[in-house]
Amino acid sequence: MSNMPKITTFKSLADIAVRFRSDLKDSDFVLLYAYNGTGKTRLSMEFKDRGKKGKKKGDTLYFNAYTEDLFYWDNDLEHDTDRVLKINTDSVFFNGFRELALEDKIFEYLQRYATVNFKIDYENWEISFSKEVPNPAYKPDNDKPETIVKSNIKVSRGEENIFIWCIFLAICELVIDGEESYDWVKYIYIDDPVSSLDDNNAIVVASDLSKLLQKGVGKVNVVISSHHHLFFNVMCNELKKKKCKRYFLHKNGAAGYTLRATDETPFFHHVALLSELKGLLPQENQTIHDVRIKTYHFNMLRSVMEKTATFFGYHDFSTCIHGIEDEVLYARALNLLSHGKYSIYEPVEMGDDNKNLFVKILSAFLKKYEFQLPEIITDEDTTQA
Repeated sequence: MSNMPKITTFKSLADIAVRFRSDLKDSDFVLLYAYNGTGKTRLSMEFKDRGKKGKKKGDTLYFNAYTEDLFYWDNDLEHDTDRVLKINTDSVFFNGFRELALEDKIFEYLQRYATVNFKIDYENWEISFSKEVPNPAYKPDNDKPETIVKSNIKVSRGEENIFIWCIFLAICELVIDGEESYDWVKYIYIDDPVSSLDDNNAIVVASDLSKLLQKGVGKVNVVISSHHHLFFNVMCNELKKKKCKRYFLHKNGAAGYTLRATDETPFFHHVALLSELKGLLPQENQTIHDVRIKTYHFNMLRSVMEKTATFFGYHDFSTCIHGIEDEVLYARALNLLSHGKYSIYEPVEMGDDNKNLFVKILSAFLKKYEFQLPEIITDEDTTQA
């Protein structure tokens, strides 16, 4: 156990925010991996609030779920034609927004991720979107154009999120370039910028972000938190030559939180996830009915198997259970039961039959692959913050 990364316990997210600020005195970056529902967004706000004491603007430019709330739709319910995204200009997020004319910077990023165009109306503080769409009147033998521009459209939720992200990247450029309107920014805190993106775009976002932020080394310190394993690992690899702290955050019920340093093991969270699943197995004095296994745990188990299959070079996760008894049944169960839209915020407990199936699959997997699974908390390697 002495070779395992150190775990530190914290009573509150505010205490972790203090820790991160201390880390950034001699580090350029803090990277944090945590599952959804752990408190990442609240932690970003605790960090921000620590910098507002006695200051009007604070010292942190942040991107999280609250950033997206600075924009809201006017759907033109009366005429259903002119839909625009409104801007809440009360936030310091938009300091100098009008004067600096950020459209070119925003579009430079946006064209990498989406095919929409936009226009900012600074008089009414609203954004209108347009997009090229197939022309229904076009035929190969007529002179109609193949595409037409559809204006004042309501873009998808994913396109809206990536547009707001591109605004944030443009503002980060201003911070790094020393623009006076953003000279109050000492820290940049980014929480889960890729929640609506596929894996390919997640890699592109991580790559673009790392290149931009590396230009700011020595000018601004950065915290990045995410539940997205691919995004997190790309950031770890891109920033590995910089002064960077890496952590895995785990919520420990009423006891608070644990923070495990993963400086040399950026893939630790996969093993930690499997360790957490192992903790669901019934103990000697428990029946299957006593074990609180939720429906979304099948999704988690499949995710672990997919990462294991990738590690071994397998084409399909089901290869991980090849050769064990009832492998066909187990593979079908994982395919079926891991595709439901199971929320970790409103978890539903499995029925006893599915619990039994889950336990059998997980036990067979753990028997076939002898992972060295850490305890999320241990008495001998935990220190009190």
